[in-house]
Amino acid sequence: MSLLSTKGMYGLNAMYQLFLAKSEKPMQIKEISHRAHIPQNYLEQLLILLRQAGLVTSVRGAYGGYLLAKNAQDILIKDILIALEGKLTVVDSEIKDPVLQLFYEESNAKIQEIFTIPLSDFSIYIERFNAQLNYSI
Repeated sequence: MSLLSTKGMYGLNAMYQLFLAKSEKPMQIKEISHRAHIPQNYLEQLLILLRQAGLVTSVRGAYGGYLLAKNAQDILIKDILIALEGKLTVVDSEIKDPVLQLFYEESNAKIQEIFTIPLSDFSIYIERFNAQLNYSI
């Protein structure tokens, strides 16, 4: 069982590509699609949701494309996933047993906490990845 669908994974990847671009110049959907390995038609649908959530902005025209709507420090991973997936919960239905209800409530709170990091924190993962590549003999 996966907690995130391809919608959430692809959308987060698209936002990551926009974060990496760190540009004032809009990134064209074709370039995002290529870099993130996301079908362009599907990416268009995801970017509409992200734009409606105020996470990306679109620029029309020959040199148009997409930009982050806010500073990467102000965009939480949780906000991206909620814009794409809806709610981030382990269980979405009513639980009759009070002990299980407490367990699921706590689990849902922990999931929210895990994803409450800003998009800019991907810099940490980039550094960790690069450190793994740099080894000495």
